[in-house]
Amino acid sequence: MGFRFGVNMRATGKRTQWLDKCRKAEGLGFDVIAVPDHLGMPAPLPSLVAAAEATERVRLATFVVNTAFYNPTMLARDVDTTDQLLDGRLELGLGTGYARAEFDAAGLPFPGPGARLDHLERCLTVLREHYGERSLPPVLLGGQRDRMLRIAAREADVVGFTGARFNRDGDGATLADPSELDERVALVRSEAGERDPELNLLIQHVEVTDDRAAALERLRPYDATRSADELGELPVLLVGTAEQIADRLRAQRERFGFTYITVLEKDMTAFADVIERLR
Repeated sequence: MGFRFGVNMRATGKRTQWLDKCRKAEGLGFDVIAVPDHLGMPAPLPSLVAAAEATERVRLATFVVNTAFYNPTMLARDVDTTDQLLDGRLELGLGTGYARAEFDAAGLPFPGPGARLDHLERCLTVLREHYGERSLPPVLLGGQRDRMLRIAAREADVVGFTGARFNRDGDGATLADPSELDERVALVRSEAGERDPELNLLIQHVEVTDDRAAALERLRPYDATRSADELGELPVLLVGTAEQIADRLRAQRERFGFTYITVLEKDMTAFADVIERLR
């Protein structure tokens, strides 16, 4: 199976700057332009509508909507309107929210993880009821913990793996090693049964370099408890020459089944060299 590549970007600056950035992402070979949903950043759905004006081929995704901020019925209305304006290019990523500081800034209570997951499931139910016999846009559900992955395995077209476990307040995370991802993917496969959802991995850092050892030393702040060599084994950190990174992603596709790779905006240009080698 071939790869799909996405870039998660913020619609910052003037409108022309955002549109230019979207054109650049499409020109670099990305298949998906994605926008996160965080308080203090531009809203994702209007940003995607603007992105559609500047692009022709790419899919346009929320990565991911913080459903805890939304009334399910109003969210369904906004998603449906956006879907129509994007002429079917929308991919709908949904999550539960994880950063207590954002809830505090919005003056909203910060429910426990179980309550947030209950609300996510309610949003999915209302979205499906709203669309009725029409096709809901492809749904991505992402996370790392058991219940979220079980829901995603049953309900999602795409299961997104963050490759990180956030603490309860969302102000710190631990990156997953290969054995943990093995177990997480096995859980999804088991829960999915005969379903075969696409698997996505969110890459935290890409560095194209001829000096991999030095680059990994510079990444020690990601996790001071791990050596540079141990950091080099983490699936969400891609360091090396473009060909080495391409080989790494081929190996991770074989081991875990990740065929949809998303990188952060800061790594967009560097990762384009990798895309060329994987087409």
